[in-house]
Amino acid sequence: MEKMRKPFQGVWNIVRFNWHFYVLSLGLLFILILLSNYTNLTFRPYLFIVGLLIFLPTFISLSVSYYVYDLSGLYKLNWITKTNITEKGTVININAGFDEISILLKDKFPNSELLVFDFYDPKKHTEVSIKRARKAYALFPNTKSVTANKLPTLDNSADKISVIFAAHEIRNEQERIKFFKELKRILKPTGEILITEHLRDVPNFLAYNIGFLHFYSKQNWLQIFQLAELNLKSEQKFTPFISTFTLTKYGVAS
Repeated sequence: MEKMRKPFQGVWNIVRFNWHFYVLSLGLLFILILLSNYTNLTFRPYLFIVGLLIFLPTFISLSVSYYVYDLSGLYKLNWITKTNITEKGTVININAGFDEISILLKDKFPNSELLVFDFYDPKKHTEVSIKRARKAYALFPNTKSVTANKLPTLDNSADKISVIFAAHEIRNEQERIKFFKELKRILKPTGEILITEHLRDVPNFLAYNIGFLHFYSKQNWLQIFQLAELNLKSEQKFTPFISTFTLTKYGVAS
C-alpha cells in the first residue's frame, strides 16, 4: 500500500526546520510597516522596495519548494524503476540525517532487503535545520550510522542505491570522491546508483537566491563521478530544479 504524504508536508518541513529565518523575515517586514507610518511620503517607496526585496525571495523559494516537494510527485517514486533488481535483491538508501525515503522504498520494493545508512556527523553537519529534522522524524528501523568513506556492506552486494538530497552534505571534495568509490565497490555489476540533487544553476538561483551556493554544479558532479570511475547512464530532470543522475558500475562518465 502506497504511503501517503500529508498536504504541504514538504514545504511545512522547510518552514519548521528553518523557522528562525522566516521569523527574522517577518520581523523585518513588520518593522518596515511600522516605519512607513512615521516616515515622510518621499521615503515610503524606498521602504516598499526593501520590503519587496525581503518578501519576494522568501515567497518564491517557498512556492518552488511546494512545487518540488508537494506537487511534482517526487515522493511517489514512480521515477525509480524496478529494472536491474532481482526479486529478492538488495536496496540501499543513504541519508545525511533526515530520511523521508526509506519507508517509501520499503513499500516500493517489499520483497527486497532494504539497508539504510545515515552518515550524519554532528561535528561536520552543524546546520540547525538537520538537528531539528532529526528530532521531528524518528530514524527508520535498523538504520546504521556510518561514515561516508566506509560503508558496512560487502562488495558487489547492492542492486539499487539511492542517495536523495544527501550527497551534497559531504562538503569536502576528496571525501565525496571516496564516498562514490565506496558506492561503486558495493554496487553489483548490473546495479544502479540514483543521485538526486538540486544543482548550482540558473533555475535554482532564481528559486533560492544565494542559497543555491549550498548545491554543486552539474559539472562538479560529473567530475566526481568520473574520478570515482562510475558511468553516467542518464540524467533525468524531474523538475527544472532537480536532477537525478543514474550511475552504473563500469566505464567512465564523459
